[in-house]
Amino acid sequence: MVTVDSIFTDTIEIKQSKFMAYLMPMAFYEEQMRHLRDKHPKAVHFVSAYRYLNEYDQIVEYSGDDGEPKGTSGKPTLSVLQGHELINVAIITVRYFGGTKLGPGGLVRAYAEAANAAVTRAVLRPYEKLFRQTIQCLYSIISKLEYEAVQQCVAIVHKEFTVHGVVIEIEGTQEQLHCFENAMGRGIEKI
Repeated sequence: MVTVDSIFTDTIEIKQSKFMAYLMPMAFYEEQMRHLRDKHPKAVHFVSAYRYLNEYDQIVEYSGDDGEPKGTSGKPTLSVLQGHELINVAIITVRYFGGTKLGPGGLVRAYAEAANAAVTRAVLRPYEKLFRQTIQCLYSIISKLEYEAVQQCVAIVHKEFTVHGVVIEIEGTQEQLHCFENAMGRGIEKI
């Protein structure tokens, strides 16, 4: 499986209808939908599809036609995500109607082509499951901890300073977290 870290877009035009596809990380979806609706008030359709892994590692999928004939826009867009094995991503395709009806087959091809164009522009990276862990350390080694976190590509998500030391939430792949723990030695304690 692969995913993206930022927004990638491409536009195609078919019989004067414009299809602007935006591929993005799933976390950007709701905000981008609001932004695109505000930015394109004269667009007639905002077709979307997404795929993500839930907390049970199950793939959740959705597609919406936003007023296009049923199955002619959201499903072909979702099929592109499935075909490229994309995960934790969404696509929103903004359509401006050009005056010529494309018919069901034409819509299926147009939305799939727009989604494929955005995927082609994207920088895809292998999907890696991230894990969170809460640890505690003394104030005296916080500098070393921050240094090792950068060295091992472990993200510090949250820090809380307490009477007994620093409680830190970190995030990374299993391998990154393991390497981080080895680098820190006995200076940290899992909570």
